[in-house]
Amino acid sequence: QVQLVESGGGLVQAGGSLRLSCAASGRIETIIYRRWFRQAPGKQRELVATIGRDIDRTTTYADSVKGRFTISADDARDTVQLQMNGLQPEDTAVYYCNARSRSQNYWGPGTQVTVSS
Repeated sequence: QVQLVESGGGLVQAGGSLRLSCAASGRIETIIYRRWFRQAPGKQRELVATIGRDIDRTTTYADSVKGRFTISADDARDTVQLQMNGLQPEDTAVYYCNARSRSQNYWGPGTQVTVSS
């Protein structure tokens, strides 16, 4: 099992920045890649960003956040960050950390990000 806990959410004005962090514990060695998702009220959960683990640091982003968000990982501390710049009201959502092994999908409880106009 892997446990995930997010931190860093909050309220920010449009154009501002936030940095989310996700700490992992448990069977870290089974994780293949880590992701950030978000879910706005009344909408489906959507994939925001992905990063591989260990030597594979391939990153991918949703078109809506490219150029504004950056995902990074610190394997020594078993954390993944999401740096969010140029935030807009449409970025308001609960942000979830996700870790994927070969057979399991793990989720954190989520952290609220609210962007005011």
